[in-house]
Formats: sequence, C-alpha cells, structure tokens
Amino acid sequence: MGVNLNKVFIIGNLTRDPELRTLPSGTPVASFGVATNRVWKNQQGEKQEEVQFHNIVVFGRQAEIVNQYLGKGSLILVEGRIQTRSWDGKDGSKQYRTEIVAERIQFGPKSAGSGTFNKGPANNQGIDNQVKEVLPEINLDEGDIKAEDLPF
Repeated sequence: MGVNLNKVFIIGNLTRDPELRTLPSGTPVASFGVATNRVWKNQQGEKQEEVQFHNIVVFGRQAEIVNQYLGKGSLILVEGRIQTRSWDGKDGSKQYRTEIVAERIQFGPKSAGSGTFNKGPANNQGIDNQVKEVLPEINLDEGDIKAEDLPF
C-alpha cells in the first residue's frame, strides 16, 4: 500500500464575496472563489501569465470569520484538500465541481490589493515565513464534514 496525500496551499485574491449558508446540522459553511496568478518566461524570453480560478469551501467558525472579514479582492492563504463532488443536473446529466476544502486559512494585510506578501525585508526563507509575518492564522478543527451535507 502506497503513501497518499491530498494537500494544497494557495495564495490569491477572492474573486467574489463569500456566500454563507448553514448545513442542516447547523454548521455554517462559506463558499467563495480565489484567483491565483502564475508568471513565467517562454523560450523566446517573453513574459507569460496564467490565471487559475479555485472554488473554496470552509466550515464552522472559520466560515463565519471569512464571511465577516473578507470580500472580493481580499488576499488569503488557503491550506486544504481537493475534492470533486458530483450530482445529477436538472436535465439529468452528471454535474461535477472540483473545490478546495479549507482546513486552515490566513488573511492577508488589509492593504494587500497588490496581492504580494513582500512587505518586510527580503529573506531566503521562502514564502512560508513571509506569509507568517503578515497573516494572522486561523486554525480551528471542525471535524469531518461530508460532501453530501453541502447545500450547494
């Protein structure tokens, strides 16, 4: 039996305001989108840019905090796992949605419209240390929520 791991980290800006709902169990759940940007140079040395859009779901107290403090354009770090849900659409066809279920979130600074974390002196410790310097950590263990509990 091999080792399995489903872990993702993204840093990006919210593409829309969080939408807060409540599960039948009473657990709050917030959903929102995050855009991440990748920049590289092609073989001709020309700058290339690609934006990816991610669907994020967060539960419990973290959902309430995200809904209260974040809006479109806010900078966020999301640590979580990827899941794909499926359901039957109104026309009977199978519908799929891939999303990141957030296990830990950190907020960017209020003035982070530029989407960068390099506010302090540059260091060689990587982005993780830079993120820790400017982001308050929110890490609340809410237990396991099953995909079939989601209201959307």
